[in-house]
Amino acid sequence: MTTTALTLEDLTRIMRECAGEDESVNLEGDILDVPFADLGYDSLALLEAAGAVERKLGVKLSDDAVGEAGTPRLFLALANETVASPA
Repeated sequence: MTTTALTLEDLTRIMRECAGEDESVNLEGDILDVPFADLGYDSLALLEAAGAVERKLGVKLSDDAVGEAGTPRLFLALANETVASPA
């Protein structure tokens, strides 16, 4: 698959597919800087999402970096920086 930038919409869809959705959390709002824990996602959910992103974009994300990407904004920056400068 051709690499392309990951959007918040893409990430939200992937998170829902990988780990479901907490019904008490609105993922449609301004969630860029909301911690994943507050969105109902734990570290395992993030690693599953990272795997899906890796398959979609054809890149490898460091597990440590994924663990440090505590918000959607940080996760998107990590994924998109990795796409921009593949190893």
